[in-house]
This record gives sequence, structure tokens and C-alpha cells, in this order.
Amino acid sequence: MTVTLTDSYQEVLAADTVSKIDELLDEAYALEDMLEFIDEYNETQFVTYYEEYVRCGEAIGYEAVDALIGENGEMSCIEDCDSRYQGCYQDEAEFAESMVLEQGHIIPDCVVVDWQATWDQNLRYDFTACRAYSSCHVFSDY
Repeated sequence: MTVTLTDSYQEVLAADTVSKIDELLDEAYALEDMLEFIDEYNETQFVTYYEEYVRCGEAIGYEAVDALIGENGEMSCIEDCDSRYQGCYQDEAEFAESMVLEQGHIIPDCVVVDWQATWDQNLRYDFTACRAYSSCHVFSDY
């Protein structure tokens, strides 16, 4: 069901959802954004996760949060995802290179590193890479 009429949401949605919307309206959340979230996900997800979704979305960007939800297939993965966020990269290989070099490892110019293989063989077990458009958002799994 799509909630498109902002005036009639109180008649269409469950009582606990309406109560949560009213509570969040008092805290200056935008009604249109809340109804869009309910359309995209559902009322249960809204009541349980909307505040965390907004908090993380404002901290790291909604594209990254939506990509994580899409990758994991469940909303619960967003809990504290802003603290696990590693950044936005072109691909997993760029993340692998950045991570190794940020740790202070110096790789001589004569050494050729396969950064995608580094991701595939080692890093992918400790991180989640989420594709969004032409970006790759990376989250620590811990």
C-alpha cells in the first residue's frame, strides 16, 4: 500500500504507526519523509528503525545507509552503522589499497599489488561492500 495522501495517513495506517508519526512530528521530523520511508519499507520497520535510519543517514549519507540495507536485505543491519562506516570508494580494490597504505605500509614501486585479490582473499571477510550507483560504500562487520 502506498501512503500518498499526507492528510489521510491517520485513517490508513495502524494506530502504533500513527502514534510514532505524531511523536516524531513533535520532534520536527518531516511527515513526507516518514511516509516515503513507510512506502519504501513498511510500518513495522518505521516504528522500529526510523529514528536510527535518520540518525545514520544524516551522519554518513542516506545513499550509504540504503546501500547497506540493500546489501544485507534487512533493516536491523543499520544499528550503529555510522560508527562502522569506512567510507565511499570507487570499488573494493580502492578500499583495500587505501586501508593498507593508511596503516603505514610502504610498498616499493617495483611491486605490483592486486588490490582486488587482496579484498577477495582477505578483507571481504571483515567488511561489507555495498554498491550504490557508481560508488562502493564499505562498512566494518565488527
